[in-house]
Amino acid sequence: MVDILDIDDISYDYTGSVVIEEIGFQVAAGEVFGILGPNGSGKTTLLKILNRNLRSKTGTVLIEHEDLSRLTKNEIAKRMAVVPQNNEISFAFTVTDIVMMGRMPSLERFQMESEEDLRIVFDAMEKTKTLQFANRFINQLSGGERQRAIIARALAQQPKIILMDEPTLHLDVNHQLEVLDMVHRLSREQGMTVIIVSHDLSLVARYCDKMILIHDHRIEAAGGVDAVLTPENMRKVFNIEASLDYDERIGKNTVTIIRPC
Repeated sequence: MVDILDIDDISYDYTGSVVIEEIGFQVAAGEVFGILGPNGSGKTTLLKILNRNLRSKTGTVLIEHEDLSRLTKNEIAKRMAVVPQNNEISFAFTVTDIVMMGRMPSLERFQMESEEDLRIVFDAMEKTKTLQFANRFINQLSGGERQRAIIARALAQQPKIILMDEPTLHLDVNHQLEVLDMVHRLSREQGMTVIIVSHDLSLVARYCDKMILIHDHRIEAAGGVDAVLTPENMRKVFNIEASLDYDERIGKNTVTIIRPC
């Protein structure tokens, strides 16, 4: 598989306090990739650097072999979309309005959306099963419905990469599975790269092809699920006794937490 992202020697600090240090990894096109670590480990900071909302102190981020720092915000938005941790929207936009915002990077200033833009928007809504909410206000939807609409907005950008920051943080368990089942399916069907930032061991084990585990500001482990979510790593990083198992009923990995250390 061809690498779509190449991160080399990324470091960042806030007023002299180290947040992440010497972070480097590659993400292949079409992969579901996890950035895993406990709260406060620097995961969200790393995600902001990947989207160039923050500039790293050292290192480079290459997207399709181009230096991210040399691309405009609009050029980045055409290749990379973000599903943020907080999906609360205060204004009374309809779902169609929200998803249409995903077309903004492809429109010139003051340019009206075309029939092609409308087709792309409705296609994104159909794929995320939000078409039935098209004329409803976003702030009238449930958490799971609203998250699907935000993902539809990201799809409407037609990105090659979607960055997801704790995408299931405020969702009930059934909506967590619903949202990530959908994202995993879209990745497989469209060859889209998905990067999921999370502290949830079970969800990352269930959906990610590869991952990195961040501990003490650095990468503690990297690779496939089996290589990263070992009992030793989970004990060291999360202070829990846990095991990684394969559940034949669902055909996916699962993490069983036994006890705190």
